[in-house]
Amino acid sequence: MASDGSNTSSSSSIIPDRKNIAQQRLRIIAGHLRKPDTDGGVEALGCSAQENRPGAATNKTTVPRRRQEVMKWNGWGYNDSRFFFNKKGLTELSGKRYRLSGLLMPHMSDWFTSTFGASLQHTSLATPTLDPSAVKPPFLNEAFMEDLKSTGLPFTTDPEDRVFRSHGHCLHEIFALREGKVGRVPDLVVWPNCHDDVVKIVDMACKHNVCLMPYGGGTSVSSALECPPEETRSIASLDTSQMNRILWIDEKNLTAHAEAGIVGQDLERLLGESGYCTGHEPDSMEFSSLGGWVATRASGMKKNVYGNIEDLLIHVKMVTPQGVVQKSCQVPRMSTGPDIHHFILGSEGTLGVITEVTIKIRPIPQHQKYGSVVFPNFEMGVACLREVARQRCAPASIRLMDNEQFKFGHALKPQVSSVFMSFLEGLKKFYITKVKGFDPEHICVATLLFEGDREKVLQHEKQVYGIAAKFGGLAAGEDNGHMGYMLTYVIAYLRDLGMDHFVIAESFETSVPWDRVLDVCRNVKERITRECKEKGVQFPAMSTCRVTQSYDSGACIYFYFAFNYRGLSNPVHVFEHVEHCARQEILANGGSLSHHHGVGKLRKAWLKETVSEVGLGMLKSVKDYVDPENIFGNRNLL
Repeated sequence: MASDGSNTSSSSSIIPDRKNIAQQRLRIIAGHLRKPDTDGGVEALGCSAQENRPGAATNKTTVPRRRQEVMKWNGWGYNDSRFFFNKKGLTELSGKRYRLSGLLMPHMSDWFTSTFGASLQHTSLATPTLDPSAVKPPFLNEAFMEDLKSTGLPFTTDPEDRVFRSHGHCLHEIFALREGKVGRVPDLVVWPNCHDDVVKIVDMACKHNVCLMPYGGGTSVSSALECPPEETRSIASLDTSQMNRILWIDEKNLTAHAEAGIVGQDLERLLGESGYCTGHEPDSMEFSSLGGWVATRASGMKKNVYGNIEDLLIHVKMVTPQGVVQKSCQVPRMSTGPDIHHFILGSEGTLGVITEVTIKIRPIPQHQKYGSVVFPNFEMGVACLREVARQRCAPASIRLMDNEQFKFGHALKPQVSSVFMSFLEGLKKFYITKVKGFDPEHICVATLLFEGDREKVLQHEKQVYGIAAKFGGLAAGEDNGHMGYMLTYVIAYLRDLGMDHFVIAESFETSVPWDRVLDVCRNVKERITRECKEKGVQFPAMSTCRVTQSYDSGACIYFYFAFNYRGLSNPVHVFEHVEHCARQEILANGGSLSHHHGVGKLRKAWLKETVSEVGLGMLKSVKDYVDPENIFGNRNLL
């Protein structure tokens, strides 16, 4: 994705050219939109002719077939982007992709050392390159390989390609890879170019009893991509990245039909060229795929306006061992028994491969405005969000950070460029803390994003700020709102920086009823602190949360926790114990197993408790019918 690193204006002026506003929105994520890759893509030769409709967009994806050419094999994101402490102890983000890239963050090192008791002199750097000898030779099904070769489809048994697709981004996965430790990996990787290619691969796998594991963007945080160590069959990773086209755009019905391997940034870019968007922006949208969104029941930051993935979905095509699942028409709603889409949504690669998706689109909003509100404490902030939800006037995005996250966000603020700007910052702080009497140890902040027609946005903004004022909230400006939204896309890079200095961190989420939000936030953070101490963590752990999505009857809460693991003999074991206890605390306090991360292997031990024994039996029955030989044997969910 991304650009020259120049700042994106947070001005509220109308931009009449909708293509320009599409590009501007994408620059929030990054500063440089690369041209479509001409070498990484594979032409869909041999595939059946795709449906040709006006507005079709067939550009190649920005992700090449060998993703490790541009992305880290044992860390998050792009190879050229990473946080580091320079020789003066100031924090920088390398590369030119993001608004923070190349800027100095003078407060980060002090926050980091004081929060975790860490030292910048103590380093634990990642293994830079993969040692091929650490990867076991592939176990190949020769009959399957002969049939695969006859199709002419690209495939590889290269160790680096196989390792890259053997993991997501759970802490234990990345921690092991940073030390060069490799477990069970796929035996080969194959790249279908279209739906028909997937049909061939699935047929061959069924014929020769080969285990298939679909691979989309690789951003899973539920251990969903880990190869089961007990699997004795040959495992083939089916990488959908070359299935990356928008096949048609229907402007009359406001729908678009795309291949499931297209990643979020490309989907929005290509739609934007025609003046449209989906509005679906998960934190991982730079790298996650459309098919992955469907397979995990994903949610985006702007779901208040555009909906979650299940709200956007019109039609989906999935290849299973029993054949292709799809509806006979693409209509907004059907009353034909249980919705078969709900067998596919959240199936996490256990039933088949999602190949094509029809999704709702909207014209790019003419007007976009960021904002922020400072509250005297978290309780008042939650009460405000509850009232906004009650009045059904939530902006596209409204997210509330607790005090610890507020301090964390402040630590990431770039160096002020002028004396005047420094003066303004000091003046704001003086007004909030001295004049209004807000305690810096309790302050929390909500970031806002409004989208739509200019007049409606201004009315909407007035209504939301009016509600906030009733709960003690003070408008804190567009820059803070813009900064908070932009940080969403770089925060994952910070975990690698932490591990460089013996600090491990992770995030997890849940959904809860409104009357349980404060209890869940308090109890989970207290449980994390207590468990870390009992497990011998020598330095205080950080536990923090934010409310990220709101509904009529509840909200999504996103937790972060981190600690300095120096002195621990098995930090990953301690970490997993603490995370397990935190999840138990969530469930005991009335929270869900997951809001949008999914179940995978990481949380499946709680699935029966979540959906009941009968519900689990229903899922097993579907699996037994659709995939009786367990061809899709990643062992997620069940």
